[in-house]
Amino acid sequence: MPNKAHHEINRMSWNEATKAHNSHKGDQAAFFRSGGSTLFGEETDLLGDIAGKTLLHLQCNCGQDSLSIANHLGAFVTGVDISDEAIDFARRLARDSGIAAEYIRADIYDFFAENQTRYDLVFSSYGAVVWLSDLDAWARGVHSCLKSGGRFVFIDFHPAFCMFDADWQLKYDYMGGSYVEFESGIGDYVALTGATGETDELRDGVTDFVNPHPGVEYLWGVADVITALLKAGFALVEFREYAHCNGFKPMADMRELGGRRFGMPEHLPRKFPFMFSVVAEKP
Repeated sequence: MPNKAHHEINRMSWNEATKAHNSHKGDQAAFFRSGGSTLFGEETDLLGDIAGKTLLHLQCNCGQDSLSIANHLGAFVTGVDISDEAIDFARRLARDSGIAAEYIRADIYDFFAENQTRYDLVFSSYGAVVWLSDLDAWARGVHSCLKSGGRFVFIDFHPAFCMFDADWQLKYDYMGGSYVEFESGIGDYVALTGATGETDELRDGVTDFVNPHPGVEYLWGVADVITALLKAGFALVEFREYAHCNGFKPMADMRELGGRRFGMPEHLPRKFPFMFSVVAEKP
């Protein structure tokens, strides 16, 4: 059963963190008006030719990827996120950039219960699964939002590296849905990682950010995710793992690979999974 108390804790934490994140990104509307995109090659490859299709973007954050999908891949996009700050920002960004997209502020479990629309695709990416308190309910909800023959495209950070702390010491569980409470809440990972994609350089913004609200993250393994999708009635089309990390540098000593990609540091094995993707189909 979804843990709504944890979701509310995370909503408050995301609202504060989002203000800090966006303070570093400069004029994003101008970036999009000039043809910019925040998508990596992995997402465009997984999504494929979706021109004219309807796409539901779950946990869309501030809407940059949603607008990139609409503007560059030609889909009609609806984004959903729990954060009030993120959705307010996404709506302003769509208006100021002139790119059409609809945004809904909701806990996705509440959205699933109320939604009556069926989409050609559902998409979710990067840092999504750790905020899901009930994978079975999530998978059933995604399934309910798709038309028959519709596809779910999912890419996220791999739970294998999430077992380690910042010094590469084993600390956390890999699987099973246990959770960890962080008093420090969601941090300013944009400032820690560097350039954001919307600009060539990290812009000045909030410094020494400390989130006044805690956060709660859930620890799910890859098998947990895939099994939940299969139980919900999906057919697995594709599963991939990637030995690099897009747009996020979880450990300070990771190698910079260019293009906002990061890999294992020199003193550790190179072939380690930092991301995984799943494509599943509703028969």
